[in-house]
Amino acid sequence: MAPADETPTLRDNAMTRFPVPDFEDLPDDLQERITEEADQAGFTPNVFSAMAHRPEQFRAFFGYYDAIHERSSLAPEEIEMIIVAVSGTNDCYYCIVAHGALLRIFGEAPLLADQIAANHRLADISEEHRAMLDFAVKLTESPGRVDESDLDRLREAGFDDEAIWDIGSVVAYYNLANRMALMTDMRPNEEFHTMGRTQNKD
Repeated sequence: MAPADETPTLRDNAMTRFPVPDFEDLPDDLQERITEEADQAGFTPNVFSAMAHRPEQFRAFFGYYDAIHERSSLAPEEIEMIIVAVSGTNDCYYCIVAHGALLRIFGEAPLLADQIAANHRLADISEEHRAMLDFAVKLTESPGRVDESDLDRLREAGFDDEAIWDIGSVVAYYNLANRMALMTDMRPNEEFHTMGRTQNKD
């Protein structure tokens, strides 16, 4: 964890196609949010540095992030499984690496993120979660082909309507996030690559 009194650094190489602002030039509310995230993670995730390029969009982007992560009927590891599957489908380097790290941590499964990013159909997951990821990938690849039968399959797998809404919200949000990351050439922090790689034996 970073010292509480240390000013976060927004990395110039957080993205390559647009300029990253200086932390001191940001509005107070963005400085406060970034400081909280840096204190918690021990570094400033590059998505905060990149999205700070447009403060008004930063607020909306992370406001919806908070809503789908903090008030979800899904478990944290289920959310991260969806994100990694969607990001793998979209070839989003930033989100595969960053959320792969979170999935390894929340799921306590060092191999799971790599399996899901490569091919969720071959991953070591339950049939319930396979149905969840099948839906996430279809909504990503062929949204116009999603119909009532897809929701029925989720219900048969054990998801209620609230959970199905939350699955769809995560898929939709991270398709947006993936496209912003790809468009800006957002680069994952090196720290993400090694997080959660070894299982805790204690």
